[in-house]
Amino acid sequence: MLNRKNKLLLLKLLSLFSVVRGYNILIIIFAQYLASIYILSPNLPLRQVVFDTNLLVIVLATAMVIASGYIINNFYDAEKDLINKPHKTMLDRLVSQRFKLSTYFLLNFLAVFVASYVSFKAVVFFSAYIFGIWFYSHKLKKMAFVGNFVSATLAITPFFVVFVYYRNFETVIFVHALFLFLLILAREMIKDLENIKGDIAQNYKTIPVILGVQFSKYLIAILVLFTLIPSLLLIFKFDVGNMMYFFVGCIFLLILFLVLLFKSDAKIHYVWLHNILKFIIISGVFSILLIDINLVLNRIL
Repeated sequence: MLNRKNKLLLLKLLSLFSVVRGYNILIIIFAQYLASIYILSPNLPLRQVVFDTNLLVIVLATAMVIASGYIINNFYDAEKDLINKPHKTMLDRLVSQRFKLSTYFLLNFLAVFVASYVSFKAVVFFSAYIFGIWFYSHKLKKMAFVGNFVSATLAITPFFVVFVYYRNFETVIFVHALFLFLLILAREMIKDLENIKGDIAQNYKTIPVILGVQFSKYLIAILVLFTLIPSLLLIFKFDVGNMMYFFVGCIFLLILFLVLLFKSDAKIHYVWLHNILKFIIISGVFSILLIDINLVLNRIL
């Protein structure tokens, strides 16, 4: 049995894990490695990619910057989250704001420090990434359109950094990136509908707040329709192997999403819509393995 002191420590660890959204970071790390192995460097031996020290450093630096980003975002959104996510906020508040800020600065320092192992350009990149996340959380997040666009851009940055590292500029990769960007942008706008109550209370100038819920739904619908374009291109124009079945499934899910979108009128409905897009994004990570089953087997065996 755990004593009171150990239980409190465990709760604080869970609180910190909740603040930095450790589950999201683990998925991003996994996605970076899968993208590096099966999309960005398909001709390199598995061992050469997995044991690439520079790639490991880039992934670690990215994870630390993202964790610090969640912390600073949590810091600025504390009052809004108390309205929109009361149960999660209670867990998050088990760790003091002072400790969160100390962790934020420590993670950023470590990220830049380890990035120096790769190159000075990596130091500049991660420094700019840190500043971009802070500026978004502090200023841009409260601005309609701009906040959503910047948030989606910051979300795909972890994949951009490995893309640049391998210098693979094939068209198919840009189409993959466009699909992911549009999907994340639509999800960010759904989150605005989901959190509208707290946004109004804290004077956030999001699209639903200043232009209305219905207008926001039309914009989301347009984004989802645009997302169908790279999906169809990846099915019919590019060779993505068995991953084409993932994109076929996405089309059906996105059509269902559109139907449910205009029937939604409560927070729980927007949570479900958010989860549909989140499911597509996460399943897309694992479906990378379907690009070439033989390649997967050959690299493992």
